[in-house]
Amino acid sequence: MSRSFESAQRVAIIGGGPGGYDAALAAAQLGAEVTLVERAGVGGSAVITDVVPSKTLIATADAAVAIAGAGDLGVQLFAKGGDGKPLKPQVAINLAAVNKRLLALARQQSDDMRASLTEAGVRIISGHGRLEGPGAVVVSTGLGGTDFDRIEADTLVVSVGASPRQLTTAKPDGQRILTWTQLYDMQTLPEHLIVVGSGVTGAEFASAYMNLGAKVTLVSSRDQVLPGEDADAAAVLEKVFARGGMSLLSKARADLVENTGTGVVVTLSDGRTVEGSHCLMAVGSIPNTAGIGLEDAGVELTASGHIRVNRVARTSVPNIYAAGDCTTFVPLASVASMQGRTAIFHALGDVVIPLEQRRIAANIFTAPEIATVGWQEKDIADGSINGVVRKLPLAANPRAKMMGIKDGFVKIIAREGSGTVIGGVIVGPRASDMIYPIAIAVERRLTVDQVSRVFTVYPSLSGSITDAMRSMHVVERAGEDEN
Repeated sequence: MSRSFESAQRVAIIGGGPGGYDAALAAAQLGAEVTLVERAGVGGSAVITDVVPSKTLIATADAAVAIAGAGDLGVQLFAKGGDGKPLKPQVAINLAAVNKRLLALARQQSDDMRASLTEAGVRIISGHGRLEGPGAVVVSTGLGGTDFDRIEADTLVVSVGASPRQLTTAKPDGQRILTWTQLYDMQTLPEHLIVVGSGVTGAEFASAYMNLGAKVTLVSSRDQVLPGEDADAAAVLEKVFARGGMSLLSKARADLVENTGTGVVVTLSDGRTVEGSHCLMAVGSIPNTAGIGLEDAGVELTASGHIRVNRVARTSVPNIYAAGDCTTFVPLASVASMQGRTAIFHALGDVVIPLEQRRIAANIFTAPEIATVGWQEKDIADGSINGVVRKLPLAANPRAKMMGIKDGFVKIIAREGSGTVIGGVIVGPRASDMIYPIAIAVERRLTVDQVSRVFTVYPSLSGSITDAMRSMHVVERAGEDEN
């Protein structure tokens, strides 16, 4: 249902990624006159070079693992040789075909998003946009950006995303030294991929290429994979990596990466060297905020170039909002989408619920996946909140046994005394799906007893959520504390 204004509000959006896309749809739904400026394509880097292609690659890796592990379930693949005797075939990865498929899927997703915007009445301009004060956007279009278009607006939303961080001592060349946006040009599986950086991006690609059959070395400057994440989850992942043959170099900082012509040499800060065929640099990202007129418009930036925003995605300039990885909020595609919608609702006077970081569900698409929401066990350990923790291994779950799942767990965090669910961690297949009921419990302030009374299918992996909640049974009290 659209909402009409006496005079249509003019909304201009720079960047068509998840934040800009949802902001545009929300503004059109509320009856605004909407213009979206995007230089790479609707969906932005999240769809074209980041989230969609990387998770498609991971899905292929998961399929390879499922085939390779089918023997544990009694499924055996054989072919007959010339003498009629059975041969055991090997799983082969056609990386050129894999990359062609994932890039095609990404482009199709971008086209579908563009069609949705067009159908909603959003005007889309292809080009590079920059702010001209707090009330206009200038777009350079045409070959070489020689043509210009000026858009007047009452509300501006900046959603320009971020790009891979590059080190001067490990400059990506697109051949042997790569960022995650350049991986999809490879035609064959790397013989030995060295991944520098053990954060979310590094861990996901290290997991995927290991499962595709490449030799992988992961260089981590910290003492665990996924620093800052749940320690138990990181321990499970490290065990899986070791079992799969990955070399993990912890507390090792890469000082120099060189392309030798036939491979790469990574020099560590302690003088050690690691040789491989390719190197993926996964050392973070930088916001795409330089040179787009933010400072001149009065928008406050951090020292790192991120746009400071509040919980309704508003910047220091009242009519300018920002969403996504270019902001100081959580860098997730789902968060960018919610920020975009929240910004528009706030700007156009609709009902708005300020974003709360503790209620954001996140997932790391390694194998197994790691999903989290709310307060974590480390928050209890450091005294940030009083809570209790229950962890149940997935290996004890009957459905997991049927599926041959050996790794993973369900962890529930509840407030001490009241039993209100305040957080959770799930490690296992499709953890990204399984975290949802815990996220609902956190959002709606449900108690462990309330959640435990919800029926789950038997047998199911989600049954472990119910079992964990039941093990935390408390006597419900009126007037329980809120998050």
